[in-house]
Amino acid sequence: MTLFLDTADVAVIQDMVPTGMVDGVTTNPSLIAKSGRNIAEVIAEICALVEGPISAEAVATDFDTMVREGDRLAAIAPNVVVKLPLTWDGLRACRAFADKGVRTNVTLCFSAAQAMLAAKAGATFISPFVGRLEDHGADGVGLLEEIRTLYDIHGFETRVLAASLRNPGHVSAAALAGADAATLPADVFKALVKHPLTDKGLDAFLADWGKTGQSIL
Repeated sequence: MTLFLDTADVAVIQDMVPTGMVDGVTTNPSLIAKSGRNIAEVIAEICALVEGPISAEAVATDFDTMVREGDRLAAIAPNVVVKLPLTWDGLRACRAFADKGVRTNVTLCFSAAQAMLAAKAGATFISPFVGRLEDHGADGVGLLEEIRTLYDIHGFETRVLAASLRNPGHVSAAALAGADAATLPADVFKALVKHPLTDKGLDAFLADWGKTGQSIL
C-alpha cells in the first residue's frame, strides 16, 4: 500500500521525505487556505520535493470551470493529479480528463455506489472518507471493503485511496481492507512507528549495552 501525506505544509513534507516512506501528497482547499499561500506556488514546490502523485483540487462546482481549473493545475507538473468532487459535474470532468490522459482523484466518497460511478468515469483514485463516516455512526472501514470487492468483481482499475484516517489503527485497517493507498496527516504518519513495547525494549537493550563499556565505532 502506498502512503501519501495529507498536507500543504512544505516544511512538513521536507521533514518527512527523508524517511523514504512518502509516496505522494494530497492537498485540498482547506489545507491550501491554512497554508496562506498561492496554490500554484505550493503545488509546484511539493511536486519538486516528491516524485509521486500530488493531488491538487479544483474548487469550481460547474463542469466548464472545473475543467479549466484542472487543466491549469495539471500544467504545473507532470505528477499532478487533478482532484475533483463526487458530483455529476465532477464525474463529467473526471471523464473528460481521463479521455485526455490526465490522472484524477475523485474525493468526498461516502458510498460504494459513488465509488462505482467514479470508476466508470475513469478516476485514477477514489477517496473514501473513513473517519468522517465514523463521525456519523457509519462503518468507514467497511466501506473500503465494499469498494475493494466491487472493484475486484467488475475489474475496475481505479485505485482505492483511504482518506480521513485519524490514527494508526485506521491505517492498518485500511491496508487489511485492501486499500491501494492511504493519505494521512503528519502526526498520524509519524505515529505509525510508535509502540510502547518497542520503546521499552530499546531502553533495555541500550541499558545492557552501556554496561559493557564497548563502542561499535
